[in-house]
Amino acid sequence: MIAVSDLSEVKVIKHCSADFRPSDMKRKLAVPKGRALADFLPTLTIKAKDFATELTSHNVIEKDLHGEGLISREHVDNNLAVRKILHERGVRPESLPAAEDAAKVKRKLESDQKKILKDTNRIGD
Repeated sequence: MIAVSDLSEVKVIKHCSADFRPSDMKRKLAVPKGRALADFLPTLTIKAKDFATELTSHNVIEKDLHGEGLISREHVDNNLAVRKILHERGVRPESLPAAEDAAKVKRKLESDQKKILKDTNRIGD
């Protein structure tokens, strides 16, 4: 059986709903060239995509789906269903603002940790 994780990202992306296409989202969120979309996606969008993927993983086993076509169709259907829920709740993923650059946040946290350790060591001396 082909698991969802066995499908190449390109094949899954090719079948995603138009609103979740990475190239469109990168453009809308002004993601710099060469940077990962995930570093700029709002948390709600990440969770929505993750939920759709988990539904697919569950249904591949539950429905005993085999083959790229069936699994891709299931993935598309789940993305559309999640998007419908978001719309019903008044959320438009493409309208959400970009999250703070995750790489920048990580660098800041690492810098702050080093500073705290340095200050702590200074106090102990």
